[in-house]
Amino acid sequence: MRIDPSISAVVTGGASGLGLASVHALRAAGVKVAIFDLNPEAGERAAADTGAVFCQADVLSDSSLDAAFVRAREANGQERILIACAGGGNAVTTIRRDRETGNISIFPTAEFARVVSLNAVGTFATITRFAAGAATLEPIDGERGAIVCTASVAAQDGQMGQAAYAAGKAAIAGMTLPIARDLGRFGIRINTILPGIFSTPLMNRAPQEMKDRLSAMTAFPNRFGDPEEYASMALELCRNTYMNAQSIRLDAGVRFGIK
Repeated sequence: MRIDPSISAVVTGGASGLGLASVHALRAAGVKVAIFDLNPEAGERAAADTGAVFCQADVLSDSSLDAAFVRAREANGQERILIACAGGGNAVTTIRRDRETGNISIFPTAEFARVVSLNAVGTFATITRFAAGAATLEPIDGERGAIVCTASVAAQDGQMGQAAYAAGKAAIAGMTLPIARDLGRFGIRINTILPGIFSTPLMNRAPQEMKDRLSAMTAFPNRFGDPEEYASMALELCRNTYMNAQSIRLDAGVRFGIK
């Protein structure tokens, strides 16, 4: 897929972190970008800073997603690139023992379902709408669209308390191949990045001791990833026409322990 001013793109979760870095990279190449994000203040600020258009979107609401795609296409035309970064997690163990009473409590099922849905269902809902639009386009260099999803290394070696997050991210990686097979006949590719520890707003709020401990788990370099490094990988997955159906770790060789 060419990356130039003739192309439009949608980036979900585009108001911060990995998504915002992707917006910057796309805009630097002249691509017309629509930022999908739930946070209107951050979204409008990111749009003003990058020259993108902001479309408030809740990836778990069909009507919200549909309206966001309508607005994006009115502003930029039918997009050929989707970079899906919207998601999130929590840190709750499967069961817990109260230190004072000794009582056992369980991970609330509804909260588990919320996190899995936010990551897996929200990503899939965005993909379906993107693909339905991209399938109507005339091919460029033999293809109509390129999708990059965001999972996590937690999909393969999640730590304690990451059951819901790991399940949601594993679902994204797991659906990459079947979606590639579904969309191949339409000339649309899909790949997934599994980031390791990155300097996102959430991780930057962690205590320095935790940051140092996590950085020491990488093989090399012993540091957090820069969101620009994620964006570089995302754009290469869009550019390289032969990359399809892959789930790729971007993690400096990190392997997490139990805790």
